[in-house]
Amino acid sequence: MSITPPRDPSRLGTRTRLVHAGRDPSAQHGFVNTPIYRGSTVLFESYDALQHRRAEYTYGTAGTPTTRALEAAWTELSGAAGTVLTPSGLAAVTVGLLSCLKAGDHLLVTDSAYRPTRVFCDGVLARFGVETTYYDPTVGAGIAGLMRDTTAAVLTEAPGSQSFEMQDIPAIAEAAHARGACVLMDNTWATPLLFPPHERGVDIAIEAGTKYLSGGSDLLLGLTSANARHWPALQRTFAMFAMCAGAEDVFLALRGLRTLPLRLREHERQALALAAWLKARPEVARVLHPALPEDPGHAIWARDFKGSSGLFSVILKPCSEAALAAMLDGLELFGMGFSWGGFESLVIPFDCRPYRSATAWEPGGPGLRFHVGLEDLDDLTGDLAAGFARLRAAA
Repeated sequence: MSITPPRDPSRLGTRTRLVHAGRDPSAQHGFVNTPIYRGSTVLFESYDALQHRRAEYTYGTAGTPTTRALEAAWTELSGAAGTVLTPSGLAAVTVGLLSCLKAGDHLLVTDSAYRPTRVFCDGVLARFGVETTYYDPTVGAGIAGLMRDTTAAVLTEAPGSQSFEMQDIPAIAEAAHARGACVLMDNTWATPLLFPPHERGVDIAIEAGTKYLSGGSDLLLGLTSANARHWPALQRTFAMFAMCAGAEDVFLALRGLRTLPLRLREHERQALALAAWLKARPEVARVLHPALPEDPGHAIWARDFKGSSGLFSVILKPCSEAALAAMLDGLELFGMGFSWGGFESLVIPFDCRPYRSATAWEPGGPGLRFHVGLEDLDDLTGDLAAGFARLRAAA
């Protein structure tokens, strides 16, 4: 039996491709997985090779067999021209933005963006002469009316962080490209398995591999991929910063890649079931999940996405902070923590009002964001039912 990679991966199904992408057992003595290469110094075979950098690897910051394996696999999965790896999801956002912006440029950012992204735009980018304007995530093709002669980039995220508004990415991309602007997207919620960003008009796609690619809440990683037009600039910017991911984290991400489709579908199934259960609860005012038919963004989701993941939010009916604390503090299976995508279920309270600027966030009650893990669903609903009982008692 051959231990070389398939010659034409494009003819294979997604699950098969992810099992084989980015690894070559024949180049590593038959071992299945690409090993961890840790190091900075690379030795050259000769003076000439050193002077002219005639070697596949030149220094640790320029890549190793471990990092190249994941870069190649993610590039294949996302349909990009190339991928760079960073030490966190936020670092993936920043290297993507810095690759297409300069002093004097104008940037459009969805008002529903990941909050640390806003902090970077309002802090670092503002200091270096880039002006950021936040826009209504539901604007669609109307983004054209917000663009200026100096608008160099549009940053999207679908669905929105915490609040889950859907964005019409193809319409935004068409309008932005007509003015010569770069379109970036934080695609962490869906991954390229559920939303192929470059097929939908995105130039630079951003993923927090910390989430679903890991699957184990045990690594920090970012992936930034670009199409052919924007790949050279992304590659240059990354090289200038040497913002490298750790070798062990990359190895764990490669391991997680092999089971990503199976885990993502199970997260989707569990989340949809829990969303339906929560929708029927008297304490819940509404569920924010684009895969639900009644969701305002459902039509866009159904048109552009191939599925949903395990993250969604709910808005509770009005209750006191003490009652909410009583509910959350007694939960046994839902941890409270600022991440998602792992095997364990999580919940956090949220309030978008302090950092929205282009839209008003008036939900009418407290917000809770759920990440639904891989536990038995009956156990999860039982934990939440007991939590709701504590909420009612405290109220």
